[in-house]
Amino acid sequence: MARKTEPLNGPPSPPATEEQVVAFMRRHPDFLKRHPELLLKLAPPSRFDGGPVVDMQQFMIARLNEELDQMRGCAEHLITTSRSNMSIQTRTHEAALAVLNAGGMTQLLRVVADDFPTLLDIDVATMGFESGDQPIQLLPGLLSLPSGLLDQVMGQGEVMLRASASGDPIIFGDTAGLVSSFALIRLDAHGRTPGLLALGARNERTFHSSQGTELLAFLARIVEDCVGRWWPAD
Repeated sequence: MARKTEPLNGPPSPPATEEQVVAFMRRHPDFLKRHPELLLKLAPPSRFDGGPVVDMQQFMIARLNEELDQMRGCAEHLITTSRSNMSIQTRTHEAALAVLNAGGMTQLLRVVADDFPTLLDIDVATMGFESGDQPIQLLPGLLSLPSGLLDQVMGQGEVMLRASASGDPIIFGDTAGLVSSFALIRLDAHGRTPGLLALGARNERTFHSSQGTELLAFLARIVEDCVGRWWPAD
């Protein structure tokens, strides 16, 4: 006689009863500790009638307070960063206006050396151009840089930012000892030899590699355009 075959998939197991859940929790008292996300799914009673009952609501409130503190910390960081970015943007625009108002090459060099440190909240600012095949026409405050220095120091990059780094006397001149972090930005003065705008600070974290470089590049474009228009003819 053929044996009656049973289905491969049996009937679904009945859901656990409250008694089974209670028994499971008694056997595994650390279950909610290992699965704290379940606390947010619970609906604790608003009051207890006494007895050896643990108020689960305090755990849920503590968890929510922790998440609220994290959100508050993120919001404060975002606000601080936004304010800092706005301040840097304002300072850069003021420096750009000072360059445009210089009116000539000598005055421009004065703005870079004297006004940039105050306007940009730094300690040192210099500008120089590589000497190339012929010595450049030196003006007060303009550095003559060795030919090929920019490629040697910066490679093919347009902006270099360094934290916790000393200033090079070739780039920062007599003020190199004041530099503990710096930014180097290439200048292309319309056919002139390669140039460099160097900004240095005593603070080791004023410039660092995770900073954005858009505003520095913007300021350099203003400077190099004015250099191209104001540099005396050779």
